[in-house]
Amino acid sequence: MAKKTVASLQTSSKRLTKAIKMVKSQKSGAYVFVEQVMPPELVDAWIAKK
Repeated sequence: MAKKTVASLQTSSKRLTKAIKMVKSQKSGAYVFVEQVMPPELVDAWIAKK
């Protein structure tokens, strides 16, 4: 499973990170990329979650 933090975004008073992970689709078996913008503290937990 690939995982990468690609950007640190800063909006007014909040610091956000865009995280991307690759997951395998149960329907087709192909890999898809899931992106989400979140606070940096939550990135590790989100990547570890299946």
